[in-house]
Amino acid sequence: MKDVLVIGAGPAGLTAAYELLTKGQDYRVTVFEETNQLGGISRTVEYKGNRMDMGGHRFFSKVPEVNEWWEKMLPQQGAPSKDDIALGRSVTLKAGGPDPEKGDRVMLRRNRVSRIFFNQKFFDYPISLKPETFVNMGLGTTIVVGFSYIKACFFKRKENSLEDFYINRFGKKLYSMFFERYTENLWGRHPSQIDPSWGAQRVKGLSIMAVLANAVSKIFSGKKRKVETSLIEEFSYPKLGPGQLWEVTASEIEKLGGTIIKGAKVVSLKKDGNRMTGLTYVKDGSEHEVSGDYIISSMPVKDLVGGMNGVPEDIAAIAEGLPYRDYMTVGVLVPRLNLKNKTKLKTVSDIVPDDWVYVHDRSVDMGRFQIYNNWSPYLVKDLEHTVWIGLEYFCNEGDSMWSMSDDDFARKGINEMVTMKLIDKAEDVLDFHVERVKKAYPAYFDSYSRMDELVSYLNGIGNLFCVGRNGQHRYNNIDHSMCTSFEAVKDIIGSVADHSNVWQVNTEKEYHEEKK
Repeated sequence: MKDVLVIGAGPAGLTAAYELLTKGQDYRVTVFEETNQLGGISRTVEYKGNRMDMGGHRFFSKVPEVNEWWEKMLPQQGAPSKDDIALGRSVTLKAGGPDPEKGDRVMLRRNRVSRIFFNQKFFDYPISLKPETFVNMGLGTTIVVGFSYIKACFFKRKENSLEDFYINRFGKKLYSMFFERYTENLWGRHPSQIDPSWGAQRVKGLSIMAVLANAVSKIFSGKKRKVETSLIEEFSYPKLGPGQLWEVTASEIEKLGGTIIKGAKVVSLKKDGNRMTGLTYVKDGSEHEVSGDYIISSMPVKDLVGGMNGVPEDIAAIAEGLPYRDYMTVGVLVPRLNLKNKTKLKTVSDIVPDDWVYVHDRSVDMGRFQIYNNWSPYLVKDLEHTVWIGLEYFCNEGDSMWSMSDDDFARKGINEMVTMKLIDKAEDVLDFHVERVKKAYPAYFDSYSRMDELVSYLNGIGNLFCVGRNGQHRYNNIDHSMCTSFEAVKDIIGSVADHSNVWQVNTEKEYHEEKK
């Protein structure tokens, strides 16, 4: 019997544990989770009957293995959900699928709506070329945007930064309106200081020309062109939020004989030459040492390397210099929002249909806001009479925002809702709840430029597997995080020493294209 130690009970860690227990033989699997919650940044927080999604998680993948996995854990709905019934709204159903009104273990199908909020107006995300866009921008701005884009077509920049990446695809004017402020708010750095590979991962191939081509093809052929995943119009979503998927997965792991230890913070890892031998974790103030034949780590690679013995100084310096961005959110319960639903999509109480909205208003610090009612009607205790909204802010652990008391931070968010005219006055708020998430976003600057050296070193440790967003310091979606674990498990079962396949998931060469 071989011992496999899995660090982290988020999507990557739990996927790895489940895959090993179902596909391998003679493996004893133990998962160590620092917090008392499951799902990592994909967890769901419940507060007085209302549920919060940490960051917003759409479930969509081009990888068949991932879709099959989700279907196994949470089968797609076979009957309408609460809001579908109330609105008489048609929805994609699966024959024989569960009824969300009768059971919880179900995946809903939801409309994908995300827009940009700029100058008190809504713009499509990504930007679309339609009359409403030009009306909102105004004739003068539209003309400037057009000439700016033409200039970018003929005078391409060398892409040394994320700023270069965006300007080459959208022109300088549109970049300044819809990318510069939001990107700086998200990362705490100007786009000119960020590696362009972040843009390459998040908006592969997307440009004004891609959007225009899609619009033209719809007009003349009635069919949708293949464009970015950012343009997906429908997605899956667990009835009770993303955390439900990982709670179900954890339950299945334990049924299979796996062990999950919560409140267990891994503080050091033992290495003998090029092999890991075990780890030390702290729980309830006591240290515990555990030996293992394999270690699968989804903990931040900065902390992983920092806790290992025998790491060369230059490699340790790269890991130590890797930057992250932290996240704070306040759930705010209100009777209604002032925003008018001018779309053709029907919603309960006729609220705007957006899942989340990107805030580009320079008068506030807010980065995005989510409308939980639209993610799932079961996230909101009183769907008919309240709107449950999540205000999202990006910060650094220990900075002035992070250090605010919950009441002060909530007050800041609520005041910004008033500034943005989402509500009339602070007194309209019925309740609120604050959450903080450390190392939510691995950042692409500082020592990240030497990430290849760090990857090469870690890949040389035969029984160590780095998986997931923080485990690889890569801005992975859920499906990509899961795919890193699929590959890691294949290597363990096949006794493969080179783990390049694990690191190649979600590189610029599309993983799902390779899998076809």
